[in-house]
Amino acid sequence: NTTCPAAPGSAAIEASASQGSTRREYGVNCMTLRSYVKRMTRPVAEQDREDLVRFCHGLDAISVREVVPRTRARVAGEVKFVRIVPRAGAPSLEVTVTDGEGQLVGVFFGRRKIPGVATGRRLVFEGMTSLEGGRLYIYNPSYELLG
Repeated sequence: NTTCPAAPGSAAIEASASQGSTRREYGVNCMTLRSYVKRMTRPVAEQDREDLVRFCHGLDAISVREVVPRTRARVAGEVKFVRIVPRAGAPSLEVTVTDGEGQLVGVFFGRRKIPGVATGRRLVFEGMTSLEGGRLYIYNPSYELLG
């Protein structure tokens, strides 16, 4: 039987079976078809997270889950939240970045806005890390905006 079990009743596959052709002559590969169906039926949020993880691993940066507090780290990710928080009477801009595996907050003292930094933007933070209240922080990090 030359029909692909992942796509019963497919016209191209049934035609190839009746003519004695193989699936490969029509460019149909069961494993490719299965992976395509699996990829297309996954939730979009899961696909986006996996794409972000792949993107971040392709850069010269470490994963947020690998960050050791009180050490210098270079972390790449996508901006999830941007908010202004008063600290010691002065505004501070908090930028929460996720790499698909964890979150880190970059805090910019005395800033209300940083041009180019907005939700959904990909960037790299570098600086000394800190763990407070179960959250990772980098205070006044150097940053690089990515395309």
